[in-house]
Amino acid sequence: MRASSRPWRLSPLTAAVRYGLGLSLVGASSLALAQDDAAEMASDTLVVSATALKVATPLVETPRPVSTVEREELDERNVQRLDETFRYRAGVLSGHYGADNDTDWFKVRGFDQSTYQDGLRIYRTGYYQWLPEPYGLQSVDVFKGPSSILYGEAPAGGLINAVSKRPTAERQGEIELQFGNRDHRQFAFDTSGPATESGDVRYRLVGLYKERDGDLDHTDNERYYFAPSLAVDLSDDTSVTFLASVQKDDGVPTNPFKLLYGTVQDTPFGKVDPQTSYGEPDYDKNERTQASIGYELRHRLDDTWRFEQNLRYSHMDLALRSTYVLAQLDERTAGRGLVYRDGEIDSWTMDNRLIGNWYTDRTENTLLLGVGYQDLGLEGKEADPYPFGSPIDIFDPQYGNFTPVSEDQLTDRKIDKQQTGLYVQDQLRIDDRWVLLGSVRYDQAQTDNVDRTAGTTQRADDDQVSWSGGVMYLGANGINPYLSYTESFEPQASVDDDGRLYEPLEGEQWEAGIKVAPPGWDGYVTAAVFDLEQRNSLVTSPDGGRQEQSGKQTSRGFELEGVGYLTDQLQLTAAYTYTDAEDEDDQRKSLIPRHQASTWLDYAFQEGALQGLKLGGGVRYVGGSVYGDVSVPEYTLVDAMARYDFAGSWRAQVNVNNLTDKEYIASCDYWCYYGESRSVIGSLSYRF
Repeated sequence: MRASSRPWRLSPLTAAVRYGLGLSLVGASSLALAQDDAAEMASDTLVVSATALKVATPLVETPRPVSTVEREELDERNVQRLDETFRYRAGVLSGHYGADNDTDWFKVRGFDQSTYQDGLRIYRTGYYQWLPEPYGLQSVDVFKGPSSILYGEAPAGGLINAVSKRPTAERQGEIELQFGNRDHRQFAFDTSGPATESGDVRYRLVGLYKERDGDLDHTDNERYYFAPSLAVDLSDDTSVTFLASVQKDDGVPTNPFKLLYGTVQDTPFGKVDPQTSYGEPDYDKNERTQASIGYELRHRLDDTWRFEQNLRYSHMDLALRSTYVLAQLDERTAGRGLVYRDGEIDSWTMDNRLIGNWYTDRTENTLLLGVGYQDLGLEGKEADPYPFGSPIDIFDPQYGNFTPVSEDQLTDRKIDKQQTGLYVQDQLRIDDRWVLLGSVRYDQAQTDNVDRTAGTTQRADDDQVSWSGGVMYLGANGINPYLSYTESFEPQASVDDDGRLYEPLEGEQWEAGIKVAPPGWDGYVTAAVFDLEQRNSLVTSPDGGRQEQSGKQTSRGFELEGVGYLTDQLQLTAAYTYTDAEDEDDQRKSLIPRHQASTWLDYAFQEGALQGLKLGGGVRYVGGSVYGDVSVPEYTLVDAMARYDFAGSWRAQVNVNNLTDKEYIASCDYWCYYGESRSVIGSLSYRF
């Protein structure tokens, strides 16, 4: 039942989890959790991840599609935003909205994805965007396709899991300075090690300050970031890791929205300059403060069972004024709209897991029993006026012709959402040749949308059972074929133009693939075909207003990905993606190219006069996309890197993205978006 006016109350299942399991949190309610240390460990040619199954499992022995980017690669490519992470992986599209300085944008297998940090959901509701700082991450995973079975709330595209840096047993540290074009300046530090002589207490402190102009005129952003963490071994069987972070952003938002007219369509006045901004520099702002605190608890009950608990509390304050172009009026002018948000989000996320392992002469069985709980509270004032200000000349914009939003134009809104999930997963290995995987999850979600200005309340109750299964054969030569089925379910904590809550998004996927990791080779190759369907999809409305809900959308495709060393000095990363994505009318979906390909090579000189030098370069190809009858051309970009380690502890590095400064349209939906211009950043770091 939806949009009811019944008094708010907790469901029996939610109440049981909130109050029953909540008893275990007494005295620790201000803490939040981080993910398993085993989440990312290198093991020769294998990567062990807890993202795919919530238990440490080699990715090449998992009948689910997951790709990982480690800290070394994040450093090598000097990733500045989370959505730059998977440029050289299959199945992920980023940069399709240009260089947005206040949002990370991904499409996975043709659909949106959700973002997690340390295995717990990061809420991105409407314009309240939680942005992980890449310098504070140890690795990043992408789970491709529906993933509600273990994570509950998730769209059909999949999820991104950012893994925070955490304390290390060995003492280490780094100080780094960066300078680049668009007035990029950054100072960062990272220090970690044992806090006691025995090493049973370990710490880490990570901090950063950076500022940079946006890719559009009159835009910029300044960021402060600090993340302390502490790991404590309470006994041989029990450990707890505390993680916290605070991040403050202050800037003028980049709105890359451009009209079709002047970008893909010719005009009597030529094309619009890619750096042209249609915002209001003296009025627009994006002031965001985000903070979180939490813990992860690990306790071994006996030789068979262990208990794990994750908890995190997060808070965000947002003051957003963002002016954008909306509708063409004549050959030179267009009307503009404004996004006005002034509010805050508080969220609690918790995951409890009981894991058991049994062994026989021929089998290994891993049973996972879990309970997850999420609580989101959003309240604030909002407005979306159109028109906002006087019409603007899209070829020669003049600013300042507007009247600020007044108090009587604002809607005072409050949204509360609680979601509880119970899940069971069993993984059975037979004769070290077969992996059988089966899972089921039940979710119960409640969402209340209160318009305090109008005095109205809407209520949505949503329940869902999600299924998942998979089978894989482990070949003696490291060739592992698999077949899998997964489902997704995502209640919405946002509203349409009429203030109504959206229906939950639902998805399902079939996939067949092969993972190859030959013994003795430091690398892997994966290939997969998939058939993915999402219902109740959100799309941009024809008039460019808020998103509206459509029917069934599909995505079918093929992915090929490989990462490995060709020699001891030469490493290759390569990916190819074919995606056939269709909307509810069986027409090709906007934004999504059919073809994507990328390759990155780096070579490390290990002896002679050039010892310490590492050179790298990559090519990214993105095929053409469409918006209705409009065709968006393909484009190819070149990236480059040079690094030199010297004097024992010093490192100098230069990264250039879009080396040729190619001008291109990244994609079009109602609007068109120029891709990011050339980025040049130089780094100097001292490691100790």
